[in-house]
Amino acid sequence: MAFANDTAMALESGVFLSNSELEPDTLTTLDELVDFFDRFGYTGVRPSGGDLEPVRAIRTPLRRLFLSSRDEAVPQINAILAEHRAMPQLARHGDTDWHIHAASDDRPLVERILVETAMAMIDVVREHETQRFSRCAMEDCEGVVLDLSRNRSRKYCTVTCTNRAAQAAFRARQAED
Repeated sequence: MAFANDTAMALESGVFLSNSELEPDTLTTLDELVDFFDRFGYTGVRPSGGDLEPVRAIRTPLRRLFLSSRDEAVPQINAILAEHRAMPQLARHGDTDWHIHAASDDRPLVERILVETAMAMIDVVREHETQRFSRCAMEDCEGVVLDLSRNRSRKYCTVTCTNRAAQAAFRARQAED
């Protein structure tokens, strides 16, 4: 299943954010939050110092949502949408054609992230695609993997974990020889 671009971007940003709390924590400064905002194309009010801690606080709940079964995810999604009084509307801005926004651009960043992620998860649940999320295959990593590949072969949460696995496999082959 190929998700709409805005859905895929919301899922990718949510996974990136949830994985940012793993060691080393990569969301500790306002500059890092602004980089996240820009990287994932958020619109509206730019992050300020007051946004950092609320955004940091949603990383664990996002990880829990992404690693939930389909039936476990539904009440979490509904709770986010109800709490923030999501009101889906079509929006178009910049180079992005019509897509759905369910929180207005003047809402706090943390709310926009949660609502956009919940809206994207609606598509995941409706299409029976929760298996697109898994835990990183590295034994010492708790990262979330979002596999949007056609053959569903992604096993690691980041390039770092992929490289660590390749190095470990190389060392194992060298030890056999």
